[in-house]
Amino acid sequence: MFSRDIIASFNELETSIYSYICQNGDKVAYMRIRELADATHVSTATILRFCKKLHCDGFSEFKVKLKMHLGEGEKEKIRSARHSVMEFFERTLQGGIEEKIDEAASLIAEADSVLFIGIGSSGILAEYGARYFSSLGKFSAYIKDFSFPLHAKLRDNSVTIALSVSGENPFTVTHLHQLKQEGSKIISITNDKLCTVAKISDIHIPYFVTEEFLGQTNITTQVPVVYILEAMAREIYQLQQTQG
Repeated sequence: MFSRDIIASFNELETSIYSYICQNGDKVAYMRIRELADATHVSTATILRFCKKLHCDGFSEFKVKLKMHLGEGEKEKIRSARHSVMEFFERTLQGGIEEKIDEAASLIAEADSVLFIGIGSSGILAEYGARYFSSLGKFSAYIKDFSFPLHAKLRDNSVTIALSVSGENPFTVTHLHQLKQEGSKIISITNDKLCTVAKISDIHIPYFVTEEFLGQTNITTQVPVVYILEAMAREIYQLQQTQG
């Protein structure tokens, strides 16, 4: 309702109206135009101009839109963390994921360099994965900047670990394509075995949990990713101990 462009267009009086509505939206939705004018110390004409900037024909239409806007902001129900974790253990750990983890660990153990990539919450876990792998003796780096140049050839035996919930993030897909062209082996961890990232990968480890959104924000649990990363790192450590 209050887009960035609309807010930027407000003058000083309109900004004060906007601030009052943000703090008292539930009350404003049932006020008369005179009551809002008195509460914000402006004229009714100013209120009507304010409404027009919000693409409303009048104060009545504004209140209808405000009520709809407030309804969209009502708290949505989300599943308990226990439910999400149990879903992962029941649906994924019984589906041969351990074999995939072992296969990936064997490839990484032989690699000369390991790169992690991801964006958003997946980026945070990619950084965590690089640190966790390094802590267990397999030095790894996290590429945070998706404009990072990849013109120079990577070392001959390079592995890239890509994290993505949907497996369709355009930045991750583009970066993976570049890394694959440079000769890096690709291991991906996503929530969809048929995604684009999976198709690019040499080894794909899917976890199967129900995607959850709160508004526009993806809040799908990342517990499966942490489990897979830690299990993989520990397996790599055991392999290196044996080889050493």
